Amino acid sequence: MLIDTPTNGTGPAGTTTAARRRHDDAPDTADLFTRMAELEEGPEREAVRDELVALWLPMAHRIAGRFRDRGESLEDLKQVAALGLVKAVDRFDPSRGAFESYAVPTITGEVKRHFRDRMWALRVPRRVQELRNKVRVARRELTQNPGSPEPSVTDLAAHTGLTEEEVGAGLEALESFSTLSLDAELSADDDGYSLADTLGAADASYDVVVDRESAKEGLRRLPERERAILYMRFFEDMTQSRIADHLGISQMHVSRLISRSCARVRDEAMGQRTGARDGGSTSTTA
Repeated sequence: MLIDTPTNGTGPAGTTTAARRRHDDAPDTADLFTRMAELEEGPEREAVRDELVALWLPMAHRIAGRFRDRGESLEDLKQVAALGLVKAVDRFDPSRGAFESYAVPTITGEVKRHFRDRMWALRVPRRVQELRNKVRVARRELTQNPGSPEPSVTDLAAHTGLTEEEVGAGLEALESFSTLSLDAELSADDDGYSLADTLGAADASYDVVVDRESAKEGLRRLPERERAILYMRFFEDMTQSRIADHLGISQMHVSRLISRSCARVRDEAMGQRTGARDGGSTSTTA
């Protein structure tokens, strides 16, 4: 970044001089930017723009080098930094100051956004990413002195102003930047197994349990004979004809009672009945 370092020195003519320290990859392109700002869209302006990008590209590569060894190849980081440089050149207003002071944060922000949005193997909500960054910075600050113990969740919460639950989410995100394949071998033995072999399967009867609990209250509210008919039909697997013979009623009557009872229980389970129940319904006779 461009740094002005004023010094009180006396030159050959006895005047005060100012020493300016610049990076080697920060060329003097003020005239080119002024010229580009005065040109209309067209081939000439594009040529000046390309020249500016080429002159400042070494600086963009230097900034990309700061983020090496973070899980992304340096060549890819250079490409991202170059994109940030192009954006900086396009948006820079030469009347606002030095280009370097504008370009450095623009390029750095582009690289950081690349890590934030592209480097996660799974898409993580922005809020969790922010928690991760806060926890990461807090851990670094609390352990920067030699011999400092690893901070606890309580320490991190006090340092960041987050709740302990938020710190926990941030800590989990710190360990979740990359994923592990389900085919990854967890044992080196001949009978080794993969990560997928350790995962449980959904209980096939879970939905049945939910349905039974949902229907329980509705079944209690049915008249005794209708409960008996449903039990014989669905638990003893009796046909409607056998049930009719057992109760001394017609098979058609049994069919109507089953349909009506099932509809009432289903409505009760689905929360569609709005009237208060009195524990029974009008009984039917053969």
